[in-house]
Amino acid sequence: MTQEELLSIVGNFAIEGKAEEVCPLGNGLINTTYKVITADNGPVYVLQHVNTDIFPDPDMLMGNIVAVTDHIRAKLAADGITDIKRRCLKFVPTLDGKYYTTHQGQCWRIMEYITDCVSRTGVSPESAYIVGSTFGEFQAMLADIPASLGETIKDFHNMEFRLQQLREAVAADAVGRLAEVKWLVDELEARADEMCKGERLYREGKLPKRICHCDTKVDNILFDKEGNVLCVIDLDTVMPNFVFSDFGDFLRSAANTGAEDEADTSKVEFNMDIFRPFAEGYIKSAKSFLTPLEIENLPFAACLFPYMQTVRFLADYINGDTYYRIKYPEHNLVRSKAQFKLLQSAEAHLDEMKEFIAKQL
Repeated sequence: MTQEELLSIVGNFAIEGKAEEVCPLGNGLINTTYKVITADNGPVYVLQHVNTDIFPDPDMLMGNIVAVTDHIRAKLAADGITDIKRRCLKFVPTLDGKYYTTHQGQCWRIMEYITDCVSRTGVSPESAYIVGSTFGEFQAMLADIPASLGETIKDFHNMEFRLQQLREAVAADAVGRLAEVKWLVDELEARADEMCKGERLYREGKLPKRICHCDTKVDNILFDKEGNVLCVIDLDTVMPNFVFSDFGDFLRSAANTGAEDEADTSKVEFNMDIFRPFAEGYIKSAKSFLTPLEIENLPFAACLFPYMQTVRFLADYINGDTYYRIKYPEHNLVRSKAQFKLLQSAEAHLDEMKEFIAKQL
């Protein structure tokens, strides 16, 4: 896209100052991002193209994000926080009051740039504690949000829906792969009732849905240059879900001693040295609003997400690799076996997880 086109898009937004340059920023996998420089050392902004193939309803998406960020800013102000601009994302409306504009069928938005910040990657006991504490606090601030948010990705973490996808793949056996993986299908079906208890408890009125981030990792936290947490970013997946989403999804990747597609499953174990600091930080921040049932089922969440990902990888393998990108013909099967091994390892640590969480209360 040309500089002229980018500046034209920026011109639809109610920014301060005159935009004079738009340059690439970061390397996002889903949304393309640019930095907007204004004249005379004016404010700096972030221009972002929103991938509507993944987030098809930009009105819902931006409605969610604005409701969340407005609520967090109000909470920060009530707590006497002075540097609110650096502690919460702030999106800029268009000249006609919306929070996105379209250009040649593409959706764009602008937010204020947070200065003097850094991001981190990688997993360690220290970063696990920070992630747990930060996202627990994020949920706590949103526990009383009055707005009703929508699902930006429908059924994203719905276990019943994911199992239905697997069962449809098994019934069709489109490319004749079922026979070789029937053993794994049987293992998953043997756990199906237990793994769908979140949806069941919700229907029974025993388990609430919270506002969750649904992409918990240290990469989605901004820090100041002294290493203090500033704010949570990448809010596109913020939506109603069980607390299991933010708790379990982080552990599925961060507490895995092997790669997601590790062919040697002897290298795949559930790392309690990551679980313990993450759980400690999360419960410390979130126990003010968590119910006893939610806390009791946090170890279940650690098993749920490797189970869910096994189901998704296996369904795609049986279907003939129609969803996930693969590097070789058996890639999705290797992924499935690695995730299943992680599930088995997490199951072996369930009693230890329960004992540790009980000590945090």
